[in-house]
Amino acid sequence: MLEDVKRGHVQALVFSKLARLARNTRELLEFSEEFREHGADLISLQESIDTSTPAGRLFFTIVAAMAQWEREEISERIAASVPVRAKLGKPTGGQTVYGYHWVDGELVPHPDEAPVRRLIYELYRKERHKRPVAMILNERGYRTRSGKPFTDMSVERLIRDTTAKGVRLANHTKSQGQNKAWTLKPADEWVRLPVEAIVDEDLWEDCNRILADVKSKYTRVRRKKPTYLFSGLVYCGHCGGTQKLYPQTGWDKYRCTKCACKIAKDDLEELFVEQLGGFLVSEDEVGSYLDTTEDDAKDREVLLEKTRKDLEKAQKREDRLYELYEQEAIGLDEFREKFGPLNEKKQQLVETIANLQEEIRILRSQNVSKEEVIKEGETLLEEWPDLDHDRKRDIIENLVERITVHKDRRVEFSLHFVPGQSLVNSQPNQCEV
Repeated sequence: MLEDVKRGHVQALVFSKLARLARNTRELLEFSEEFREHGADLISLQESIDTSTPAGRLFFTIVAAMAQWEREEISERIAASVPVRAKLGKPTGGQTVYGYHWVDGELVPHPDEAPVRRLIYELYRKERHKRPVAMILNERGYRTRSGKPFTDMSVERLIRDTTAKGVRLANHTKSQGQNKAWTLKPADEWVRLPVEAIVDEDLWEDCNRILADVKSKYTRVRRKKPTYLFSGLVYCGHCGGTQKLYPQTGWDKYRCTKCACKIAKDDLEELFVEQLGGFLVSEDEVGSYLDTTEDDAKDREVLLEKTRKDLEKAQKREDRLYELYEQEAIGLDEFREKFGPLNEKKQQLVETIANLQEEIRILRSQNVSKEEVIKEGETLLEEWPDLDHDRKRDIIENLVERITVHKDRRVEFSLHFVPGQSLVNSQPNQCEV
């Protein structure tokens, strides 16, 4: 429409009322100015305003400001009513959490969703990892309320939600604006209301304790994310692949300090997303990965069996050592000298067995169907633009082995692993900038 106005194809725009044209005074005035510059008029039927006259333009400005003021007043009144409605136990807007629905003004367990919500906690306490829980739910045909498969993030969000144990939180979040993430309000503003529980408190506490333990282990080694997504992973092909390209603050580029080979950070991210598409939705790549993970799991099972036998031998030697000591065939000093190294070896074997079991469990949990891996890859690609910086960096750190930039505008990506979605083994791929 604005293009038609600029071309002189529109004489006037007739609309029902100001609120249907724009949401604030500034937008209305910008529309008015643009129409005036190109000889077109704005005509509001409800307010009887015609900007083709000076009086109409003046009245237009005044009414626009009043309309904006009224909208803001209404917004403030609605915001002020939220805490009151929350304390009364009434709905405050938004979708109810999975497993519950409103019936006659009461939040009660949903007959179909509540059993699935309970199953999530039971599975997590058994599996101790989110991904196997999501896989089991999807394999059994369960889906989220929107009809999408369960993911690691959706499982964690439901486990952390206190409604399941009988405590509904209200008035605890606030919007930062359109298309922005919601944030938590100060804790003293939260409203806690009792509801019918889906799981007992002990089960809820056990699951959240496991989540906290896993996060604490990760947090201990987690470092601050670099400002640039690919910092430390980009190498210069012109310098033999040994010299890194360092970010240039203010230039938004990665640049080699020796030969000035460079690439824009936005170009590199765009190429990376293209590579993700090639890896995560390719049946050949996914099939190769699934075969590899199965072979890795079998290799670890062989090593696990050998380690168990070594542990049995070490235990027998320890038992024999005790017998010799009790029979006074060896003295206390000799017993201590031999027992120390033997006990240390035993502890190392026990730790190795635990690590191998965990690696096998993870590999088995990731060995799913091609269709599921491809679907998860498509979901990751779809959500990539909306992911925050730290989440993107987490994915890149686990996926990218190295990136090599050449002066002839070739970029090589060496990819090997995608966290929480699928694992992809591949040879370096090349693409033109």
